[in-house]
Amino acid sequence: MHLDAIHHIAIIVSNYEASRTFYVDKLGFSVARENYRPEKQDWKLDLKVNDTTELEIFAPQNPPKRPSYPEACGLRHLAFHVPDVQQTVQELNAMGIDCEPIRIDEFTQRRMTFFFDPDGLPLELHE
Repeated sequence: MHLDAIHHIAIIVSNYEASRTFYVDKLGFSVARENYRPEKQDWKLDLKVNDTTELEIFAPQNPPKRPSYPEACGLRHLAFHVPDVQQTVQELNAMGIDCEPIRIDEFTQRRMTFFFDPDGLPLELHE
């Protein structure tokens, strides 16, 4: 068996327009596909992260809230590699997106921080 890359990561959002604005207009991901699915009464938005990975966003009507504290089993957060965490934090702050203080990852010794999407999903920046 040879699993050589992550094809996509799927998340469920509560507000399609707010999430689309956040991930496309603010974070800068490009739209690969955008479809309304009448049989499910939801939106499915596929965003290009890079040449091999996509972020798949589902926006059903009234999804249940994501448990945050205490943390539940399952997806904990999404982490994005950036060349400069400080610069990226400044860019996010300029768009009104707050970030936690930058800290050093105790295992990689690289700078990192967290910010949150409109539904409170933790997103990490890691050098």
